[in-house]
Amino acid sequence: MDLFPCSPEELAAQLAGCGAQKQPITLRGNGTKESMAGPIEPSEVTISTSRMKRVLQYEPRDLTISVEAGLTWAEFDDLLGGHGQMVPLDPPFAGEATIGGVVAANMCGPRRRLYGSPRDMVIGMTFATLEGKLVRTGGMVVKNVAGLDMAKLMIGSFGTLAAIAVVNFKLYPRPSGTRTFVQEFVRAAETMAARDRVLRSVLQPAAIDIVKSQQGYDLVVQAGGSPAVLDRYARELSGFRVLDEEQEDVMWWNIREFTADFLRDHPEGAVVRVSCALSEVGPVLETLPIPAIARAGSGVCYGYFAKAREVPFPALGKSVVEFAPQKYREAADLWPAPGSDFGMMKKVKEMFDPIGLLNRRRLYGRI
Repeated sequence: MDLFPCSPEELAAQLAGCGAQKQPITLRGNGTKESMAGPIEPSEVTISTSRMKRVLQYEPRDLTISVEAGLTWAEFDDLLGGHGQMVPLDPPFAGEATIGGVVAANMCGPRRRLYGSPRDMVIGMTFATLEGKLVRTGGMVVKNVAGLDMAKLMIGSFGTLAAIAVVNFKLYPRPSGTRTFVQEFVRAAETMAARDRVLRSVLQPAAIDIVKSQQGYDLVVQAGGSPAVLDRYARELSGFRVLDEEQEDVMWWNIREFTADFLRDHPEGAVVRVSCALSEVGPVLETLPIPAIARAGSGVCYGYFAKAREVPFPALGKSVVEFAPQKYREAADLWPAPGSDFGMMKKVKEMFDPIGLLNRRRLYGRI
């Protein structure tokens, strides 16, 4: 049975009805990340938030907004762009991915280096529980911290605890201009030396990515600000090639949507995310196949395998299989080293969903 609530209240009522009958539930938005994280187990009911698309409160002068979970990221970004504002998460699948899905999967992209992740941008949330309650946490004030930890539990939970209904974000002004600088290298060590020079400088770029291809390694740096600020970057990054506006747009679109495009072209493929220290980015990139992308200023690397069976676990260390076909995810250990806080995560799951009805095994097959 497929259900499409049109409001937070309807979502809560549907969850309560399913909970009362102990029906396993699949929570989803538009389903852009069905091949992500743990295997989707069969359920009796699927609840989609895709029709919950209202903007509930928007205060451009206060740099805050409250939106329902089913609004797509592209619609959200266009709305904010009309006011010269942004939430710089840069998630893949932006055309169809919903706000709730982006937050539930803790998705972010190249500008994480300067702006952070969803936990840095979400200031409040409303979520629906299996008991049919709507829990409101945080608020619409950027400095509000009351109850915020409850919202943080939902970020990255993949719908295993409750259903995200409304998300409140703090907003950022869009920079008056941007400029992207690229330098090509043959070896990883040279690339990392150039990356280190950028990190040691006074510059504070929004994104520092490395793209590994058959040709070698491209170090891609994006800066934002006034013409004077961008000219300073041009002087400091004198060895870099400067992209024109069209080239810049194409470059970052391709980087942001690389995962979505790769999975479309490789239905049997897998994407592995490796978290590492900044000093380890080079060795990790050398280990990963071609293609690979690194958030070289924040220590997150992505390896792209044409066939999921080629993933060399556990040789990549602290990593997870982020995307893979259903059959692979049913059999593989997607999260080899969950960490010391995993016991607490299981207790939180039992508190919200004691009999395990919501998105079973969705958290990388473990919860």
